[in-house]
Amino acid sequence: MKVLVAARISEEGIKKLKERYEVEIIYNPEESELVEKIKDFDGLVVRSKPKVTKKVIEAGKNLKVIGRAGVGLDNIDLEAAKERGIKVVNSPKASSESVAELVFALALALARKITKADTALRNKKWIKKELMGIELSGKTVGIIGYGRIGAHVAKIASGFGMKCIAYDVIINEELAKKYGVIYKSLEEVLKESDIITLHVPLIPQTKHMIGKEQFKIMKNTAILVNASRGGTIDEEALYDALKNNEIYGACLDVFENEPPLDSPLLKLDNIVFTQHLGASTKEAQRKAGIMIAEEIMKIL
Repeated sequence: MKVLVAARISEEGIKKLKERYEVEIIYNPEESELVEKIKDFDGLVVRSKPKVTKKVIEAGKNLKVIGRAGVGLDNIDLEAAKERGIKVVNSPKASSESVAELVFALALALARKITKADTALRNKKWIKKELMGIELSGKTVGIIGYGRIGAHVAKIASGFGMKCIAYDVIINEELAKKYGVIYKSLEEVLKESDIITLHVPLIPQTKHMIGKEQFKIMKNTAILVNASRGGTIDEEALYDALKNNEIYGACLDVFENEPPLDSPLLKLDNIVFTQHLGASTKEAQRKAGIMIAEEIMKIL
């Protein structure tokens, strides 16, 4: 059997696949190249790129499994795969710690004005009086989407002495009890939280789930963090909320359109950005590569 690795995964993952299959590697091919290549392969490995479109899936005459080294599956046409009886697997556990740690890196950067201080000093400006920050200790963190990553957020939050509340469509009382998390309605989470962090997939039900009406509910001292999926926040509404100081600030690792080089959000100073780095740690990538190789092996 043959497996096509179409994105960078850890050497350990590739080595594991090579123990059993013929493996070919091409990094981030265009759709036309992938359509031409895929017809001879039984398995396909991707990350957030390339997109596995219906055209690619239909060209995969021998294709039995698509493996996404990571969490989100929005770059794969799941309906087309289902129609062809092709299994789609991922490695959701691999990046839980990395994403949760990034949430706090972002929140602290904004709360303590770290990026502003760094930029000023590099420009030979000493602006200490402008850099009064806020503590996380004693604050309430609202976790929207309380699964694996949300639980890691709660675990870290407990070390800061924070109260944790959560909203999810699926209630897991055992997981909530483990970290002292209290389930509440979405409106209650938005209203009561000092830091709001999103951990949901991008599906029709979550598209722009945080918009104009939701910003009206939040505290004007709230910090909004998104290290899940771009598109879950209405960025036009976010721009208005930040510009009008309806909330304290925001931290974005993901965007509706990436890279967001023309976004008006870039002109604001009460927002901190990273570049879709949630799973970008050596540890997470190593785990993702190994886990996706194991999942593909189970299917093949």
